[in-house]
Amino acid sequence: MTINNNILNQLNQDLSSYKNTKLMIVTKNQSIEDIETLITKGFRLFGENRVQEAKQKYENLQAYEKLELHMIGPLQTNKVKIALKIFDTIQSVDRHSLVDQISKESSKKKCRTGEYYIQVNIGDEKQKSGVPIKDLFDLYEYSLGKKLNITGLMCIPPNIQDPSEYFEQIKKIRDKIDKKLKLSIGMSNDYKIALSYESNMIRIGSLIFS
Repeated sequence: MTINNNILNQLNQDLSSYKNTKLMIVTKNQSIEDIETLITKGFRLFGENRVQEAKQKYENLQAYEKLELHMIGPLQTNKVKIALKIFDTIQSVDRHSLVDQISKESSKKKCRTGEYYIQVNIGDEKQKSGVPIKDLFDLYEYSLGKKLNITGLMCIPPNIQDPSEYFEQIKKIRDKIDKKLKLSIGMSNDYKIALSYESNMIRIGSLIFS
């Protein structure tokens, strides 16, 4: 893979008008060498979909300071112990059993994870992870009861040309629960739309690597 510097410049330009929005670079399936190149360019916020892949890659990058790594893929309960040692933030909390396991393991030593987002299945799609909208508030309250530091909501809308209705919906849901919660919305194909709905973090992978 090759890093597309023109796209990186475009992303920085697009975000220049959105001071409350961060760029997360999704490094799933990308090499350590490419990640190091991005680090030398000043990027520090990265996302990974799989625990084992993240562990293998980022253990070799510990010499770099102030790296921030987010888990954005589905998290199995049997991978929680490892995940909590690797990721600063887990964005894919979506069920009570996962909350229980995180609560159990996070009380132990060597827990790196300090923040959690609840993943919402905003389009009610059976093939996607995320808590159904009807169960979101219950899971949010349950997570707080288990002492999880819930700081945001994440969603992946249906793959359509204009997902504005879903971004508007997640924003309204966020405002109803707690306006201080961050929104992790917008990916390579729809980030410009997400920016108009107060996204605090866009997750970009395929655009950057080509």
